Amino acid sequence: MDILILVLAILAGIAFLNAQEQKKRIALLGHHLHQYQIETLMEKLSDGYLRALGEEDPERREQIWSMLATAEQAIAQQFGRFAADFARVDAAQARISTLAIALPGASRWWPGASFDAREAFRLHAAGIADAAASQGRSLRDKAFTLSAELFLMQHTCHWFCRSRAIASARLLRRHQTTHEQVLEAVTPRTRDAYRALTGV
Repeated sequence: MDILILVLAILAGIAFLNAQEQKKRIALLGHHLHQYQIETLMEKLSDGYLRALGEEDPERREQIWSMLATAEQAIAQQFGRFAADFARVDAAQARISTLAIALPGASRWWPGASFDAREAFRLHAAGIADAAASQGRSLRDKAFTLSAELFLMQHTCHWFCRSRAIASARLLRRHQTTHEQVLEAVTPRTRDAYRALTGV
């Protein structure tokens, strides 16, 4: 019985410390994101792509695509500025643990089992900008690739704040797609850089 009480106390302590650390990470990310409309633009693009792909009138469909091009450029520019802003965060605060479970202070105790969120956001900024500026591809293909780049970026934000498992669960719930599917849908440049950085 004493061992059970000790185990429960340890688990409660870990849960408490995890919650405290996650609050700090959420506050840190929120502090840097609050001045941008990245989430609003993501929703606008997701809804707009669905409308454009479902629109039967060619003229109306072209108008929707034209409006979305402005939002694509806006989100690429805003995320680029966010990544540059976040690059000034202290290195110790920017580590993301790659351990299977969330443990308090994991990135400090096991730095080899972590990666730099600043680098991750930098590669996401490049991927989003490349997808938004892509020429010579169909609008449908461009929308598919840019959506994947945005979903992968969102996954990294959730991974930074919580854990990879929670980030993947949120991705599946919100967008009905898995982390692996999103990773396959981004550009090869993003995928290779992401795998090299995260070890995924």
